[in-house]
Parts: sequence; C-alpha cells; structure tokens
Amino acid sequence: MTGLFQEVWRVFQYYILPVLPFVALVLIEIQLMYNRRENEVMFGTEAFNEKIKAFEFTPKEVRTLEKLVRTSKFENKDAVLNTSILFENAVNEFYRVRNVLSVRDETLDAVASLRRKMDFTGANPLTMVCSTRQFNEGDRIDLEFEDFRVIKRSVIVERSEKNWSVQVDGLDAISKNLVGMRVQVRWTRMNDAVYSARIPVIAATSDKIVFNHSEQLNKDQLRKWIREVVDFPVVAKLENGETCSGMLYDISAGGLLLGLPENFKPDQKISITFELPTFGEQNVDVKILNNLGHRNPNFPMYFSVSAMFTGTYAWTQEHILQYIFEVNRKSKSKKLG
Repeated sequence: MTGLFQEVWRVFQYYILPVLPFVALVLIEIQLMYNRRENEVMFGTEAFNEKIKAFEFTPKEVRTLEKLVRTSKFENKDAVLNTSILFENAVNEFYRVRNVLSVRDETLDAVASLRRKMDFTGANPLTMVCSTRQFNEGDRIDLEFEDFRVIKRSVIVERSEKNWSVQVDGLDAISKNLVGMRVQVRWTRMNDAVYSARIPVIAATSDKIVFNHSEQLNKDQLRKWIREVVDFPVVAKLENGETCSGMLYDISAGGLLLGLPENFKPDQKISITFELPTFGEQNVDVKILNNLGHRNPNFPMYFSVSAMFTGTYAWTQEHILQYIFEVNRKSKSKKLG
C-alpha cells in the first residue's frame, strides 16, 4: 500500500503539480472574463440604446434583452437587434445555459414579445427563419410519421417558448404509441421555402400532438426563377427502378411542376426524362417538395407535384434558361409585329 501511495505521489509531483498554477490562471481568467461580460459596458451599447427606442419595449423586455446579449457570444451589444438569426442564436444560448424549462414564465413571455415586436416571426416574409419558435399559431404543418403516414395541413394550435402543438383528430387509439416517435414536420412559406425538421413527439392526446422546438431547420428553396408553362410528356423513374408517365406543367431553372399518376411524398427522390424543344432529351434528378393534389383540370387523374433539381443539373438548367429566353423573345417579337 505504501508503494502505491508513493507512486501516486510521484505522478502528482511530476505531472500534475507543475500545471496547477497554469490551470489556476486559466480559471481566474475565465472568471474575470465572465465578470467583465456581465458587468462592463459592451461594444455597441450606444447603438443598442438608440435602436431599442423604436420598438417601445417594456422595462422587463429590455432587461430580458440584456440577459440574452450577456449570455450570447456576441461582441457587439446591438447585434441581437440586427437580424432574426442573431436574435434566435442568442435565445437558444440563453435557454441552453439557463435551461428553458427552468426559466420563469414572465421571462419566456418577454422573449416571445421581443420576437413579435421586432417582427422576427415567420409571418414577416422578409424574416429569415431558423427555429420553430418563429412559427405562429394558425400556421399549417405537414406531418410524416415513421410508418410513412402523412397528415397534410395540420394547424398549429399552441406555441410557447418551451414547446408547440398541432391539431390532429382521431388519435384516441394510438396517442400513447406516438410519444417518442420522430416525425418529419414541414412548413411551407409561400414564395420562399419549405422548412422541415425531424422532431420527437413529447406528448399526444386524442386531438393534439406536442413537440419540443427545433433550431435545426432544413430549408428547401422554392423557385424564384422565371417559369414557363409547358405541356411536355415526362417519364419518372423511382429509386427502385419502376417508371411512370406524366406531364410537365411548367419549368424553370430552379425546378418544375409535374403531373404524375402516383402520390409522391415530399423529400422523395426520382429521376425524370423529358424532351426540351431544340435541346433534345433531358435526364435529371429531382427531389419532391410538395404534393398539391389533383390541381390541373386538364389532367384530373394526375397529382400536381412541385420539385427541385438535385445532383448534376447544370446543363439542363442552362438549356431551360435558353429555352425560356427564346420563348419570351419570340413572344415579344409577335406582340411588336
């Protein structure tokens, strides 16, 4: 036993004791940095004080905003006011450090009010969305379960800083089995993007599913390219090798709208082949964004499916841009003639 003690002391003496002063200095510096951050005047304080005047924040909201800034890693105090992404980053860090479940209700309410007053929710089409906390009650969400069941346009009925819930009727028999299941949720903001995340169910009743918030949202950009209405036959090839025939309703350099006989699901990947006038056959991979149902009266049996290009599509994109340019040029020439 004495030998073991001597060996431990030798290790302590030769390896641990020499670094103790360095460790102590590091700990002291961390504490000093923390104290400086909590108490000293930060960069951008004047800009911060000037900017908050425009929002008419309550004293409680200003104190809460101060807490968000002090908890964040921002060097400039006014950074949290500049964009929704910086604000949500500060909120996420604050909730991580303080544990959102332990934060007082009045502070949670203040954070939600700050978000609304600065117009950082998803209701503002100019706001960048990076968290489900930016969703709003009344927004409609698509749900895809692990058993591949899909529920379209479920309404968000409650949203707090801690969690949010959607209305889904008829869950009496399966509500208990849903807890813990990971569900793919998708929210479409028109003329912007499809935002999605896979989130576990934390509670479920006969008519409601409750989720924790997610700060990891995938964003599939909707098309912002000029699109051209067409009626080209198309052949779609599934990942298992099966094929089906349909129609191309419109095309752009960013994606397209298809009419297909099968009920494809969002995120499903397929390959399509179609003939583009003057440019010949085009073969390209696409990912389904939305299934809009039976929308085209000329093809009542087809599902209208929006899709974006994936993989290698530069040549197809270039051909489509040239085709649309040529069609529009000819159209303008006819009008002038």
